[in-house]
Amino acid sequence: MIMKRRVALALIMGLVLTGCAGQRPEGNLDVPDPGVLDRASGVTTVSFWHSMDASNGVALNKLVDQFNAEHQGRIAVKATFQGAYDDAITKYKASVQSNTTPSMVQIYDIGTQFMIDSKQVVPIADFADRDGYDLGQIQKNIAGYYTVAGKQWSMPLNSSVPLLYFNKTAFRDAGLDPDHPPRNLAEIRAAAEKLSRSRGGPIQYGFGAAIYGWLLEQLTSTADQLYCDADNGRSGERVRSVNLDSPLLIETATWWQQMIKDGLAVNTGRATKDAQDAFKAGQTAMTLESTGSLKSFLTAAEGKFEVGVAPYPVVSGTLPAGAGPSIGGASLWISGPGHTEEEKEAAWQFVQFLSTPESQAFWHTNTGYFPVTPAALKLPVEQEYLAKNPQFQVAIDSLNATEVRPTSTGCVAGSMPQIRKASEDGLERVLIGQDPTESMRKVKENVALTIANYNDSTG
Repeated sequence: MIMKRRVALALIMGLVLTGCAGQRPEGNLDVPDPGVLDRASGVTTVSFWHSMDASNGVALNKLVDQFNAEHQGRIAVKATFQGAYDDAITKYKASVQSNTTPSMVQIYDIGTQFMIDSKQVVPIADFADRDGYDLGQIQKNIAGYYTVAGKQWSMPLNSSVPLLYFNKTAFRDAGLDPDHPPRNLAEIRAAAEKLSRSRGGPIQYGFGAAIYGWLLEQLTSTADQLYCDADNGRSGERVRSVNLDSPLLIETATWWQQMIKDGLAVNTGRATKDAQDAFKAGQTAMTLESTGSLKSFLTAAEGKFEVGVAPYPVVSGTLPAGAGPSIGGASLWISGPGHTEEEKEAAWQFVQFLSTPESQAFWHTNTGYFPVTPAALKLPVEQEYLAKNPQFQVAIDSLNATEVRPTSTGCVAGSMPQIRKASEDGLERVLIGQDPTESMRKVKENVALTIANYNDSTG
């Protein structure tokens, strides 16, 4: 899996450096006339590439079927699974070279700057301006992530926020108060000392989380610090440097390394599934994961232990006023060059359908992803869901309390996939014994060339 991901990332960079646009058809980046579908003859087909599989794919296909039924004889959305996020963006970039892009595509959050630079997409904000569509109905932090230099480029579909998950049953057995979970790394360690079997606690390890760059990015966000320069790339200036060797991240890496050395935490590696499985099996008492894991955690723990959730921690102290985590997930992009005006308009109709409160309520309750439209939370089906799953309210409150600012909307850089991998390389080396300061400084230097090459290739 790691090798597959590295190959995918290498292909991505190769396509960037050889020119995103290739010999694509010119123009067609403007929004179409709003009446273009009324004048169309026959059925307009929308090719839609996505990365939702298993139960998430089932839920998405149900929404596609519903839309097609409501627009029978006029619009037909053809949804095609393209593999994991890295696979999908690699295939999309190949399709740019061959002028065979889909009508619309789902791309993960860290692909945002590349999609803008590709000059292949019609901004969602342009459709909204034409129709008077209120983008303010999208949750402010989620919309904020996909807004660069004041323009919202894509429509979020599946969004998640990170949380601290903990085993309430183990907390009680260790004499800890589950109603007062840890808020920072020192408090996580203090709890782990009572929880870990190495110290006489009820569970094998007090803590365990995947070596996942997103988790490090979140700790800069909750500290109200920038992960990248140029206001995390939010001001319109190019990201040229990443703060991988900041005192905050070095402190985090040092803390994590010591937790493992002291037998308080387990190193489960980079695969998020391995860290998730350890928590589900009761081998770890605390983990860091997204809201997308809540449903599976509750299912796995049923009859075994009680799952608790808490806001994502800070490195030290308490959460600064207005600070909070940034979102993860993916969004929908509408292609321009090589596509008819009818296709673009039909794709916009589908995007709006997926963003309705009813669609988002269905999506949330069937997948666990955060509803991007807050109005969905007021629907009866959502009220019933939240009554049965009160843990999710923590995520809602955490996101709503976070102000939209450069530090809370994440770093938007064209080479963000490589930046994230570099942070994982550094942390992985630390956890097997390397000096935290030296390791994090080295990965910062290594990724600097990648960032410079990308910026040079895109002007």
